[in-house]
Amino acid sequence: MQLSILLKPEAVRVFGKMSSKKRLFQELGEIAATAYGLASSDAIDALQERESLGPTGVGHGVALPHARLHGLDHVRGAFVRLEKPLDFGAVDRQPVDLVFALFAPQDSGVDHLKALALVSRTLRDTATCEKLRANTDPATLHAVLTEAQTSSQAA
Repeated sequence: MQLSILLKPEAVRVFGKMSSKKRLFQELGEIAATAYGLASSDAIDALQERESLGPTGVGHGVALPHARLHGLDHVRGAFVRLEKPLDFGAVDRQPVDLVFALFAPQDSGVDHLKALALVSRTLRDTATCEKLRANTDPATLHAVLTEAQTSSQAA
């Protein structure tokens, strides 16, 4: 599994300020609709439903919201960099500025978990996160994410 397959360049965005987690999920739903043809309302509802089970902020300014949806054939991703960090209820109580959302088929099973592990490994890398935080161009952010995985596989 590769990030370059999970994440289309048009599913990478930068936002200045996000007023709430709910608003962020609305934006992620719009990205999923635009990039992958998903129903934005379904994506938003699924993200909120998953988040109600417990926050997906994993610490160090990173959140990995994820949801299962009908009508998908593969796991898909959306990445958002926030210029102003957002309180996300993360495990370390730090606000979040790097958000990688995953949308998986309802019956994806192990593929969903593999994608989550891949994204988690990528965003645990301090150097990768520093590069993401230093850039505001979506194309550059996509390149950083997809190159980070390539270089970590070579190691």
